[in-house]
Amino acid sequence: MTQITLPRPDDWHLHLRDGAMLEAVLPESARHFARAIIMPNLVPPVVTGAQAAAYRERILAALPAGMRFTPLMTLYLTEETDPADVAAAAAAGIVTAVKLYPAGATTNSASGVRDFDKVRGVLEKMAEIGLPLCVHGEVTDPAVDIFDREAVFIDRVLDPVRRATPGLRVVMEHITTKDGVDYVRSQSDDLGATITTHHLIINRNHILVGGIKPHYYCLPVAKRESHRLALVEAATSGEARFFLGTDSAPHADPAKESPCGCAGCFTATNTMPLLAHVFEAEGRLANLEAFAARNGPAFYRLPVNDEMLTLEKTDTAAQWPAKIFGGAGPVTVFDPGFPVYWHVKP
Repeated sequence: MTQITLPRPDDWHLHLRDGAMLEAVLPESARHFARAIIMPNLVPPVVTGAQAAAYRERILAALPAGMRFTPLMTLYLTEETDPADVAAAAAAGIVTAVKLYPAGATTNSASGVRDFDKVRGVLEKMAEIGLPLCVHGEVTDPAVDIFDREAVFIDRVLDPVRRATPGLRVVMEHITTKDGVDYVRSQSDDLGATITTHHLIINRNHILVGGIKPHYYCLPVAKRESHRLALVEAATSGEARFFLGTDSAPHADPAKESPCGCAGCFTATNTMPLLAHVFEAEGRLANLEAFAARNGPAFYRLPVNDEMLTLEKTDTAAQWPAKIFGGAGPVTVFDPGFPVYWHVKP
């Protein structure tokens, strides 16, 4: 196959930030993606329906003329979140999900949850109304090795929360381990998982071998090659429980290339050609449609997009900008480290 046409894809985990950074990076997602689940970890975080509605308006105002893109908003779950506000925001069509950050797990997560008993009422209301919970699946216990935090989270937090809240629909976001793949496969269909572009391509060696590569540093951190291979197998399998969430996370270069560099890979620009490369290498290019365009809408109970997107393979390597420039400073685009011959047709 040298060409594949699929419904316009969606991104079920996206960071757009705000202000000048939002204006710089939004076109990179809107060029190829019809919708995206927008992360709420701004400063301050998006914790109420009113704040989510205001953030959505800022996103739409920043969208360049002629581009079509629907932001699907989320609320940042805190120990003070009001179940009634969550239910009202969902009923009004303002929010599509609620996001759980264990406190301290990743960028701007200080307001996250420490005591899960304090959010039980919110989770029970979400189970009642069918509103999904998006989970950053890592413990933050300093005694747990950073490479083990996803597996420990499943045992200590996720499985107990799901057992205590029957009917709660959960997305394990950006899974990075075989443990995550196996757990999702062992559960009922009210549990789904997103997989990022970069975790299909890099392992922990890419970050550390030959010098520290700050633009490959992300959270959850990339793991061993055996885990990457498990993610590739799951993503390319066509199974309905796995779908695309890029976790594209822009940071200006000075914030990445610093003594305490920020976590995140910026993949909005080139995700679709990279995915075509990965799926073709596995002999499963036909399953790209399920992963990028069908499984996510099915889990979120939304229609598949009517517009189509075509990818074409040529003899010429794809070219994309090394950096995106805007008022917030330069943002480095994820570099897979190998030539890619797939292109999105205009």
